Parts: sequence; structure tokens; C-alpha cells
Amino acid sequence: MGAIMFKYFVLSLLLITAVFPQQKRALTFEDLWAMKRITSFDLDQQSNRLVFAVTSYDFEKNKGNSDIFIMDADGGNFKQLTDSEKNETQPEFTGLENLVSFIRDGQIFTINPETGIENQLTGFYPGINEYEWSRDGKKILFTSSVFPDCIDQDCNKRKDDSLANSKVKAQIFNKLMFRHWNEWRGDKRSHLFLYDTESKTANDIYPYIQNDIPPLALGSSNDFSFSPAGDEIAFTSNPDVNEAASTNNEVFTIKANNSFNKPVILSESPGNDNEPVYSPSDRYIAYCSMSRAGFEADKQNIVIYDKVTGKREVITENIDLSANGLVWSPDSKFIYFTAANEINNSIMRVSVETKVLEVLLKQRVNSNLKISSDGKLVYFLQQKSTQPDEIYSLNTESLRISQITALNTQLISEIEMNEAETFWCTGAEATQVQSIIVKPPFFNKSAKYPMIFLIHGGPQGHWTDDFHYRWNLQMFASKGYVVVAPNPRGSIGYGQRFTDEISQDWGGKVYTDLMNSYDYAVRNFEFIDSNKTYAAGASYGGYMINWIAGHTDRFKSLVCHAGVFNLESMTGVTEELWFPLWENGGTYWDNPENYKKWSPHNYVNNFKTPMLVVHGANDFRVPEGQAFELFTALQLKGIESRLLYYPDEYHFVVKPQNAKLWWETVFNWFSKF
Repeated sequence: MGAIMFKYFVLSLLLITAVFPQQKRALTFEDLWAMKRITSFDLDQQSNRLVFAVTSYDFEKNKGNSDIFIMDADGGNFKQLTDSEKNETQPEFTGLENLVSFIRDGQIFTINPETGIENQLTGFYPGINEYEWSRDGKKILFTSSVFPDCIDQDCNKRKDDSLANSKVKAQIFNKLMFRHWNEWRGDKRSHLFLYDTESKTANDIYPYIQNDIPPLALGSSNDFSFSPAGDEIAFTSNPDVNEAASTNNEVFTIKANNSFNKPVILSESPGNDNEPVYSPSDRYIAYCSMSRAGFEADKQNIVIYDKVTGKREVITENIDLSANGLVWSPDSKFIYFTAANEINNSIMRVSVETKVLEVLLKQRVNSNLKISSDGKLVYFLQQKSTQPDEIYSLNTESLRISQITALNTQLISEIEMNEAETFWCTGAEATQVQSIIVKPPFFNKSAKYPMIFLIHGGPQGHWTDDFHYRWNLQMFASKGYVVVAPNPRGSIGYGQRFTDEISQDWGGKVYTDLMNSYDYAVRNFEFIDSNKTYAAGASYGGYMINWIAGHTDRFKSLVCHAGVFNLESMTGVTEELWFPLWENGGTYWDNPENYKKWSPHNYVNNFKTPMLVVHGANDFRVPEGQAFELFTALQLKGIESRLLYYPDEYHFVVKPQNAKLWWETVFNWFSKF
């Protein structure tokens, strides 16, 4: 519906509600999985239209399905383009004949929005993961997982068939990283290919390379791009031999002429460089850069490379926030970007010439910026704790915001939810710490409510005003709990020093910040029942649950999901080694005292609080042995405990029916105490 029609729609809902008050309900698990999820979108600057992918879930089939939709950029002429049992993802405007492209079954298809006629564009055997069109619509960059020593598709197929038919499934590894997140790597690597739409040929731009393009980790959502003329390509890759211990992603450029000329390194930092984006004028390349090697959560600056002078300049040096999601203004004078900013992901703009920063939209969680051809409108996804992502626009002059899509408006109108609020308290060393508080539905300020205290992972992450599909603040509140979610030391969005002050201090200042936030909440909010408080966390949050178990009896019961229990054994089995090496100041044989001091398993004799332990078998980030060690200790100590183990999940629980069991088990555990 158009912007005007959308306003009338909302106004009508309000009038109907005023005359005939709706009987709202608390958020349910079924509601959570009934929400339609916009996963990506693209803007056609010529026709001023939007195309986007929407995933809907079928609980009985235990899976989701993604389809493509198109509409005018003002919200009019809404139309569904695909409706099949297969997933259609990553829609983009091609620049040719108003066609829209998308990925289905690992290949690029096009569809005519007017006629609905589809055409399969590629037939690349290894399959396509991500792609981008050149401006003239004649070339495509795409990534694919291939054997580095294979120069053609037949070679890849022969090797795949040989492995599939072999009676021996053993693998021999010669170096780290032999597995990542939830996958065993094998011999394949991600390579970048240049596809010609006329000859229908694809060429590996950097054949035989043993490293991944884009990098396996710490990259961005935009790690390869064409120059405006389509004659050059910029991309990100980690050239180091030991990728497991390196954050040294670099930005490269290469000519787009299929001559296999060697790429040139553009970036200079020993830390993580990524997300190269050409200016529309083709004079500059902007990219994100971290200065410290081995640290994955360093401040990410915007660097401008001048192709004429060869000089590099940091334009966000005086901004104490990390930039990502870079988008040039059409006149090449500004860069728009997003940055974690307290509990928000804000939209900002920085002048390339003056380095002056403007915060255009601070509130909410905003992402995926696109800009109109005249630079007057920025399109983006926005979510908050009471609403999943929808597409919005922001007028760059008046700063007026307009909601364009309303996929979940009707469903949300039926659910009682309270907006996220915040409070500040004094943490360690008199530092101010912000926490989110969400009140339960149908809140009565005269009543007393139990409280769930949530601890985020990372540890360099943060709780935000978002609609999370796993750790959803409103879902926790839906059963009659007050939810408190602090952002202690290590959290992003509060300046780099605040983020830095958790490294090699995992149970120190951050623990004080958390307990002070807890104490402030139970002391200042009379509606919280201090005798009925519970804590839960995942990953680093799970580590802190284990640390809490050995250091306080404030809570009636605890939930540890994918949590670190033994720092020494964790370092020996995790895959991204730069992380424990930085966070613990080296290996456990180089810095044994730090490992001993901050490892929760050394404080098991103090454990007494009942604990639910949750873990997935395919979690290679925090491998399952951490949960087994923890559960064994709890059982041997005679502490009431339970293990929820998923043989088909990893660091996250992503399958609908598994997720339902997760929520039921967690709520049953809390209610038991």
C-alpha cells in the first residue's frame, strides 16, 4: 500500500480499536514464528522501486520459505513476484530491462516484474553464495565454494563425486582452521568469480588461492564490489597462512578483465580491514579498518583511499563509535553508515572533506542502508523490541521518517507488549552502566513480579531495542516476568574504552557492573520481587552464568546456554583462536595465571544454585565439551541441574520445533523455583 494509504490504514485501526477495544493477548511462541521476516532488500534508483525477500515459517514442516516481493518506494503497487516451495533469496535489480534477479537452488535467476516470466541465468556447478551486478548489467561478481586447484566446474564435480563415493570418510588436516561455526571445512575455499552475461562464462578472479574470498570471518555484508565503470573490483580477504589466529583481513583491488593479474593490497592496517565501497565519482574507495592485530572488536574507522593521489585518510578518527554498512551519497561528498550507539544502531553521516559527523537517526535498530539517486532519501530496515524489521525511509534534509512496509502490523495489533525502557546505574570504578528493562504485558504497578536477568554474549556485544527471534525480550516478559538486560563492560556502543575493559578481566569489572545493575533494579523498582529472580545467558553470557554460580547466591535458578566453563579446554577446542588469545592474554601455557583466575571451573566448590545447561552438538565456537564438563560438575556436587542437548543444532537454536522446546524448557525451569 502507498504511504498515504498506509496512514489511513493505521488511523482506521486506531479508530476501530477506540470504538471496539480489542482483547489483546500476551506474545506466544506461535506469534514469534508467525512473524514475517524481511531478510534483504534492494532499491532501483531509476524506477524508484524496492524489491525484498520475506521468510515465513511453517511450524509443522519445521522450516522456513523465502519469497520475493516488489513495490514502489512510496509503498504503492505491492506485488509478490515468487511463490514456490523453494527459497528465493537475495533479490537485486539487474540494471537491464527492469529485470529482478534472485538466488534459487544456488543459481541466479531473473524475473520480469510485469510479466512474471523467469529465466535461469547461471548453471554454475558448485553453486553461488552471494552476488553483485555491475552498473551496466553486463557483469556479475559471485562467490562459490570450490577446490582451489580446480580451474573448471568439471574438476570440482569429479572431486565432489569422488568424496561422496569413497568408503573412507576420514579427513587429514595440515593446519587450522579445519572447522568453523558448525561446519567442517574440508578442502574447499570461497572464491570470487567474474561472470559475463553475454558469453555466459565465469572466471575465477584469483585462481588457486588457498585463502577465502570473502574472508571466513570478521568480514562484512559487502566484501566485494565493482567500480562504477565496472573495470575494477575491490574485495576483502585474509592473506595470512594461519587464519585461525589472524584478524588481518585486507582490502584488495584487481582489474576486471579476466587476465588473472595479481591483486594489489589497498589497506595498510595490521588489524581487520573490510567492506570496500567505490564512490560514485570513482575517485575514492572507502573501507572499514581496525588498527589492532588480533582483536575482533576494535574500533572500526572509515578510511578513504584517493585513487588519484594514492593517499589514505581516516575520516572518523574523532568519533568514538564503530562504523559499518557504508553507503556513499550520489555526489560523493558524504558517507552514510550505521553504528552501535547505546541500545540503538543509529544512522549517521560523515563529510569526506570536513569529517563532521551528523547523527540522523539515533533511536531503534537500523540497518541495510540504500540511498535514492538524488540523495534526499535513505531507505533502511528498522526494528524495535515490539516490532520486527520493516522498510522505512528517512529524508536526509528534514529527517522525517516514513514506514513503507507493514507486514506484521495486524498481528502485532493483537499482542500486548510494553516498549523497552532503560535505566542507568553506577558500575565499577564509578562508570555509568545502561540496562534495558521490559515490563510484562498487562502490567500493574501495584503488583509484584519475578525478574529474569539476561546477560548478553560476545562479550563485545550489547542488548538492543530489537526484535530478536531467539533471545526475545518480549517473549521472556510474556509469562509475567520483568526483564532486565544490562550492557556492562565489554558492550559496544559506549565507546572503545568501555569495550576494551573486559579483555583479560572476564569476571572483574563486568561482574561488578552486572551485580550493581541487578541491585539497583531490585532496590528501585518496587514491582520486582527480589525473592524471585533468575538469570540466563548464552556464549559469554553463559560464561557469566557459570561465574555467577561461583560468586553469588542472588538468583533462585540459572540458565547457561552454550556457555564457557573451562577456559583452558575451551582454548584448545574452539576455532577462531585470535579470540581466546586476545581475551586471555595469550595461551594457557604463556599466561596460566589469567586462565586460572577467571575460569569458572575453578570455583565449582562455591556452586549451589540450580542450573539448566543447554548446548548443541554442532557448536564449534563453544564446543559441547564445555556443557558436559559443567553438567558433570553440577551432578557430582549434587546440585539440581538439567541438560538440554540438541544433536542437530549449533551455537544457536534455529529450527522451529527445537526453538519451541527451548522456550518451554527454560520457562519450566524458572517456574520450578
